[in-house]
Amino acid sequence: MPNGYPNAQPFVPAQYAGLAGKVVLNTGGASGIGRAMAHGFARHGARLMLLDLDADGLAAARAELTAAYPGLEVETVTASITDPDAVEDACAATEASFGRIDILLNNAGISMNKPSLELTPFEWKRAIDIDLSGVFYCSQAAGRRMVRQGGGTILSTASMWGLTSSANRLAYCAAKAGVVSMTKSLAAEWAEYCIRVNAVCPGYTRTALVDTLLARQALDGEALLARTPLRRLGTPEEMAEVALFLASDSAAFITGHALVSDGGWTADGF
Repeated sequence: MPNGYPNAQPFVPAQYAGLAGKVVLNTGGASGIGRAMAHGFARHGARLMLLDLDADGLAAARAELTAAYPGLEVETVTASITDPDAVEDACAATEASFGRIDILLNNAGISMNKPSLELTPFEWKRAIDIDLSGVFYCSQAAGRRMVRQGGGTILSTASMWGLTSSANRLAYCAAKAGVVSMTKSLAAEWAEYCIRVNAVCPGYTRTALVDTLLARQALDGEALLARTPLRRLGTPEEMAEVALFLASDSAAFITGHALVSDGGWTADGF
């Protein structure tokens, strides 16, 4: 696939203040954007607890991170974010390993693309349970600890589809719109506890899953590029950069915000 316009500015990672030594609970950290965020926070000297259902993926991510960042403190926990008890146990395990939770990254999620007339109750519930309810369970469990310790930061990976809409994506759009609304509500409610709550809203991003869909022609790559003003897809590293900024001291006055990184997709209404 073409990589944007010929003279496009290249992506250059930055360094952000206030992340060294922070304890990060990263759900969905075994792959995709979550794994890229793990690398970004590791690069800044944070301490990581990676949560995922994919035990093999977690082991691979941990090995990759420790090889890339010698001395990195990283632990893993296999759990489903749809289980409030498992979420509570994961937060307790993070405290047991590192003493606190400074940053929660709500990355775990699924896609759900299907015509609404064919969407089954099971598929609807699964999308809402993982993409919305799971974010709440994790935010609440981590938020209680952040209140006790005097503050923290919560970042949820929503989507550009949480701010706009599309045919054949009802469950996904509804769940991600809920995440954006939850972000604003929690930001307003928890500001008094010095907890900042924001959302990252990616556009189409070159994850392994998207590459597989492109290879199978389940996604039309040329159509996606034509629809995106910057004429390329995003990278997981670029989405991680948004999270690093929002979690850092540089964003100390930002809360309740849904930051879009979509190459201009939502700006261009066609």
